Order: sequence, then structure tokens, then C-alpha cells
Amino acid sequence: MKKLLFWAANLFLVGQILAQNPVVAKANIESARVYMNAAELKHKTSVQIPAGTSELIITNVAESLNENSITIKAPSYVTVMSAQFTTAYIQETSNLSSNEQSAVRTEIQNKQKELEKIQFNIATEEKGLELLDGNRNINNSATFSVPELKQWFAYYKTARLETLNKISALKDSEKQLNETIKQLNGKLQLNEANNSSYSQGKLVVNVSSTKAGQVPLEITYLTHNASWTPNYELNIAKINQPIQFYYQAQVRQNTGVDWKNTKLSLISAPANQSTQAPELNTWFINYEQPLIGRPANMAIASARVKNSEKADFDRGEIIAKEALYTSSVSDYTAMSQSQLSVTYDIAIPYTILSNNKNHLIKLKETAVPATYDYVAIPKLDQSVYLVAKIKDYGAYDILPGKATIILEDIFVGQTFLSPDANSADLSLSIGKDPNILISRKKIDEKSQSKTLSSKKVQDFVYEISIRNNKKETVQIEVEDNYPISTNTDIEVALLDKDGATVNAETGKLTWHVTVKPNETKKIKFGYQVKFAKDKTIRL
Repeated sequence: MKKLLFWAANLFLVGQILAQNPVVAKANIESARVYMNAAELKHKTSVQIPAGTSELIITNVAESLNENSITIKAPSYVTVMSAQFTTAYIQETSNLSSNEQSAVRTEIQNKQKELEKIQFNIATEEKGLELLDGNRNINNSATFSVPELKQWFAYYKTARLETLNKISALKDSEKQLNETIKQLNGKLQLNEANNSSYSQGKLVVNVSSTKAGQVPLEITYLTHNASWTPNYELNIAKINQPIQFYYQAQVRQNTGVDWKNTKLSLISAPANQSTQAPELNTWFINYEQPLIGRPANMAIASARVKNSEKADFDRGEIIAKEALYTSSVSDYTAMSQSQLSVTYDIAIPYTILSNNKNHLIKLKETAVPATYDYVAIPKLDQSVYLVAKIKDYGAYDILPGKATIILEDIFVGQTFLSPDANSADLSLSIGKDPNILISRKKIDEKSQSKTLSSKKVQDFVYEISIRNNKKETVQIEVEDNYPISTNTDIEVALLDKDGATVNAETGKLTWHVTVKPNETKKIKFGYQVKFAKDKTIRL
């Protein structure tokens, strides 16, 4: 009986000792749900644990994550008591560089030392040249004999030439070393890009198990070091045909974990959105108390600054266009729509390295019906633009993003899609058509100025000329405007609209002009302005 109790006590002690030693396991990434501003990563791993309590160190998780979002799934006989994130719990052996990479790094260091010596030599020789040139003027030349002067000038000439040759040779060596170091760095970066990065992120997990054995774990969490932005390629084979929309995504991540052969899902919404609905409080009104020293236009100036900042957005770098899949990418992408977002589940596993660079991903393609119009505002730009309009664009799940436009297999340029819920149509500016010419000029002989009693009267007459050099008839929407007075003392009258549709509130004139091939059409319009003769206005 005593022996039995002794062995039981020893077994308990061994179990306690084993439980105190942390169990280290590497987490392997399975999938990534990427939001506009974050990503939910899912890892899987398996650990051998004894019965009782254990401390686990789960390595290779993101180097920055939201601890409140950590979820660990385990079998029913395992209880997860706590989970904590850290980057410095234990010092593990990181992935050692290959022999080739080590050799390249050593060579780079040696070349940099050579370069440093050469740069020191160049600086020394240039300083010597500076001193030599500083003493080339002999102020007391009268004290030197002719042979001595000849000897000095011969020395100066020889010494200066030798120094210049040394500097030239040293700079050639410097240039060659810089090129060699550049090539070595490129080789090193290429080798490192082919290897997996090793994340320093770790989870310290305390678990309790009713039995010993191999335990599978599934870990999910949210990290903000990842994002995606919509991107499109619009292919127009011919005018008046549907637009072939290629939905794409620019995905970037810097989590510290390389996503290799990882299943991706893209969600068209930001993570951590506020779920609290707003409440409307009572609106109290009272007289405004003047603030001493505050300019009256401060609020206006502040609003202008905010609007300017809002308008000044970064469109980001232009990404090189990749070749399209030979098969339809729609076959590999499942799209689901909820009340708040659209989710793209991609069946093809992707590899996205943790380098914070854009990775282009194909999502789906679809044909979108569109109508095409030519639009011109010659007052602002003497070009005619081709514009495509998409009706009921909400049915196509178009998100704000950059779009590359290809017209008849020719790259036209880039635009930015800005779906506006207040507009029934989505307008896409395709680009300028060089085969349609338009100009606008003031007809001076009909634009007169005269004075009537206390009023000054000015007439303005303009002519818009449109030339169609295309082989087909075109319909062009031409816009212009006349001024609108906000002062009752200033009178404005539209004298000639030449068939334009007039918006009297804004002063906008719109013509819909049909121009046949090789035809030139002209539009004339004019307006009159009356104002006090002792005042001036800018027109």
C-alpha cells in the first residue's frame, strides 16, 4: 500500500513538472478574411499535452493583433483558460539564412568596406588638389629666378595631372562598386522573397485537459496590418456594346506571416464598425454670443480648409496590369451579399507575402450594358469626351475604386469609379476623342458695350464650332452657361440660346447636336448685362 502511494505521488509530481514546462507549437495559416482595413486570420496547429493544466506557446501569429478578438477552438475535453499575445516571451531560433544568402551578405559587407576606403581616398585627393590650386599663384614671383619658376610650374602641372587621374580612377572604381553592391542587394532581395518570413508574434495559452494526447487547435484573431481596395479593368470592344467589367482587388499585408496557398475572402466593409445606432437629441436654439477677437469669417475659412482636405485624397500608385486568366475568373469566385457588405470567397488559394506590397487578385468578370454619349464643355476644355452611362448600377455591386480603361484593345487611361447613391446612373469618362474638334470664341463685332443714362450695358456673343472627322454620325451634348445675378441692381438677360435647353436657376445651357461625318456645325448664343455705370464687375 505504501509503495502504491509512493508511485502515485511520484506520478503526480512528474505531471506537475511536465505541466510547468511550456509546450511550443507553430501555427499554420489556413485562411484570411480581408476587410477594407483589417484581416481575420485563421490558423491551425496540433499540440501534445498531458492531463491537467498546461501552458502553450503558439508561434507564427501576426506581429500585431487585437487581443479581444482572439478565439481558440479545442475539443470538448480541453478548456482554454486564458490567451495572451506577446512578441518577446521566449527567444526562438529564427529561420537561418541559407549558405548562399550568408555568402551574399558577407560579400556586400566586404564591398561596402572597399567603397568606404575609396571614398576616403577620393576626399583626400580632392583636398590635396584644393591645396595645390590654392598655392598656384606666387605673390612674390620677383624673388624667384626664371629656372625656379619653370621648375615650380612643371611640378604644379605634373602634380595636378596625377591627382586628377587618381580621382578619375577612384571614381570609376566607386561607380563599379556601387553597381556591384546594387546587383548583390537585388540578388539578396530575390532570394529572401522566395523564403518565408518568420513572425515574432506568439500566443501564450493556458489550457486544462481531462486527458493526455494530441490536441488540435483552431485560432482566429483580427489584425489591422492588412487591407484591400477594389480595382477594375473596363474593356470596351466597340462603342454601343456592353462593357466587360473585370473585378479585381489590390490586397496588401504586413502581418509578419506569409500567406502561402491561403484561402481568401474579401469583405467590402471595414472591420470593427460601430454597432450603436445614433440617437436624435433635442435641438436647442439661442442667440449666439460674440467671441472677442474672433474674425467673422473664421467658420467659413475652417469649412473651406476641411473641404479642401477632404477633396485632396491620394489615389495611390499605378499598378502594372497583369494578364487575364484564360478561363473565367468568375468560375472560382463565389459572391454573397448581406445587408451591410459584399463578400467574395475565392476558391483558388493565393500566396501573399508579408511585404506590404500590392498583390493583384482577379475576382470575377461580367458584361455591363451601357449607353455612350459625347460630352463637351468648350468653355473649360476644348476637347470632346466619350462618356458611358450605366443604369441601375446598384445591381452590379460596383464599389469605389480605380479603373483601367481599354477601348478597342488600346489602353486609354485610368479613371476612378465613384458610385453615388443619389444618382440614378453611373457615368464613366472614357477619354478624349481626337477625331471630333470643338472650339469656342467670342464674336467681338457683336459683343458691344454702351452706356444708357445711369446704366452700363454689355453684350456678349459666343460661337461654338464642332467638326466631326469620324466616319459615322455622332451625337454630342454641349454645355455652356451665362452669369446669374445675385444683386437686384445687376440685370442679366439671355438674348439668344440657339435652341439650347436652359436652366434659369443655374444659367446652364445644354445643346444636343447631331453632326454627320466630315460636317461642321456652329452654335451661337448671347447674353446682356446691365449694371451701374460707376461700378465694375468681372465677366
